[in-house]
Parts: sequence; C-alpha cells; structure tokens
Amino acid sequence: MAQHRKPKQRSLSGHTARTAATLALASAATATAFEGTGHAEPRLTPGEVQAKVDRLYREAEVATEKYNGAKEKADRAEESLRDLRDEAARKTERLNSARQGLGSLATAQYRAGAVDPSVQLALSADPDAFLDRATRADRAGRRQAAEVADVRRQVRELDQLHTEADDTLGDLKSRQADLRKHKKTVTGKLGEAKRLLARLTADERARLARAERGEDGPGTADSDGSDGSDGSGRASRDDARGAAPAGAVKAPDSRAAKAVSYAYKALGSPYVWGATGPNAFDCSGLTQAAYRAAGVSLPRTTYAQIDAGRRVGRSELQPGDLVFFYSGISHVGLYVGNGQMIHAPNPSAPVRLAPIDQMPFAGATRVA
Repeated sequence: MAQHRKPKQRSLSGHTARTAATLALASAATATAFEGTGHAEPRLTPGEVQAKVDRLYREAEVATEKYNGAKEKADRAEESLRDLRDEAARKTERLNSARQGLGSLATAQYRAGAVDPSVQLALSADPDAFLDRATRADRAGRRQAAEVADVRRQVRELDQLHTEADDTLGDLKSRQADLRKHKKTVTGKLGEAKRLLARLTADERARLARAERGEDGPGTADSDGSDGSDGSGRASRDDARGAAPAGAVKAPDSRAAKAVSYAYKALGSPYVWGATGPNAFDCSGLTQAAYRAAGVSLPRTTYAQIDAGRRVGRSELQPGDLVFFYSGISHVGLYVGNGQMIHAPNPSAPVRLAPIDQMPFAGATRVA
C-alpha cells in the first residue's frame, strides 16, 4: 500500500517573502492612516475656538445656576432635618421623664392596692383620715389618667417627627444627587473649554484676550489699556477695584448706592462658579453679595432674582437694577448707569465693567 504523505508546504522566501512583507507593511500603514484620520481633531481657528468656548461657558453657567438652586434647597433641607432631630431629642427626653413618673405612680398604687379599700377602712384607726386619703387618691387617679393621655400624645408627636425627619432626609438625598449631577456638568463644560483654549498658541490666546478686553466699556481700563487681568482671567494685585468713576450716574436710593459701591470694589475679583464672595463670585453670587452688603436678602439664582423686585424696561434702567441675559435667564449683572453693568462673566475673565448690549438682553428688575 502506498504511504499517504501530507503535501509539503512551500515556505516564503526571496521575492515572494519580500512581496508579502511589503503588502503587510502597506496594510498596516493604511490601517494606521485610517485610524489616525478617525481620531484626529480638526484644527480650529482662534475665532472658532472662541465661539466654542463661549458656548461652553454659557452652558456651564446654566448648569451653575441649577447647581446653585439645588444647593440652596439642599441647605434648607439639611437645616430642617437638623431642627427636626433636635426637637425629637427634646421630646424624647420629656417623654422618658413622663414615663418614669407614671412608672413610679403605678408601683405605689400596686403596693397600696394590695389590700381591698373596704378592708383598709374597717381596719383603719381613723376612718375619717382614711376617707380623706381615698379622696386624694381619686384625684391623683384622675391626674394619672391625664398624664397617661399626655404621654400618648407625646408618643404620637414623636412618631410624626420621625416621619417628617425621614421624609426630609429623603429630600436631602435627592437634592444632593442633583448637586452631584449639576457639578459634573459644570466641571465637564469648563474642562472642555480649558482643553480647547490649550490648543491655541500663546500668541493666539493673547490676541483673544486683547479682543475680549477691547469689547469692554470705558472705566475698566487702566492707563495701559488693560482691565486689571493678566489675560488668563486672573485678577492682578493692582486690579481695577475702587469707587465709582467721576461722572458716574447716582443711584436712586441708599440701598442701590451701597450695592453699586460693593460691585465697584469687587472689580478684578476672579470668577469661581458657585462662589458668593467676598473674594470670588459667579454672576448671581456677585449680585447677591452686593445687595447683602446693602442689607437686602436676594435669592441665590438668576431664575429667582428676576422675581425679587419690580420688573422695569430697558429704557427705565437706574443704577442698582439687576439686568438679565439670554432666553433662559442664565446670566445677571448689576446696572451702574450709562449703559454699563458690573458682572462676573466666566472663568476666563474677572469681575468687570461691560456694556449691557454685549449679550442678549432678557429683562431687568428693580430690587424691592
């Protein structure tokens, strides 16, 4: 029988091997080229970068105001929970004292009640004295019944407090979840903006910073034309803080004047989302702090601040009025007259003076 042999495979060598290697390298290069093309980010012009960064800042500011609102509600829930727990502790202490008193009375009655009252009367050397004691015991029994009813009422109130505390705790956890969600959105938007700006050269970033400063109104510039910033959004030590410039429009009342004065002193302070001063601010944090200095309590968010007073038209604006921007009421500044406001713009710029027509005007409120 002929032996079946497995055909010998031909090895690649010489020209054939070189051809195969070339094809393999070409395939790898093609795959790498396609892979690089799929992941490469297009080169953006400085103007395109600025437009994207501005959009990200606006989106971050919307999320910031939602964060501020959630934090305000979370703080209230936390304070309410703390009050409920304190009240529950006080009521528990009073309830325990009442229970101890009932226990002592019950023990005394048990000991005294071991002998039938008619037998006690028959054996008593002084029946009249016994009857007096019996009368007093009856009154004490009525007091005991009242005390028992009071203990039951206290138990019900304590149970209600515990229920309210549980509900408040649930609300607090929900608010804290909202805080985490909005914080993640804010940090994500700001991080993306930072990465976009980092793709520019130092000269391109400097040109954008100069262009942004050039859009500011009069009164923000120092003698060299700067706005008290080093171009990166951080305020310099000799920033633009101070009193209102000569020729500034006077505020209509003392409260508005104090708010405007505070805002001028805040010029050059850095923008930090969620901050309410005294060294850093976000937009609604600045207006809240300005009026807090004037003895007026404003809500925390732009959405609530617009309803904190009487609405006024753009042609009626006076120093101290709150001016709001964008359709979602996501930005606010403090009007200081002559078409100018002081506001906290975004992380790339400190608190500054700017024209109100720099952004889409949405409304104004005169603080009540």
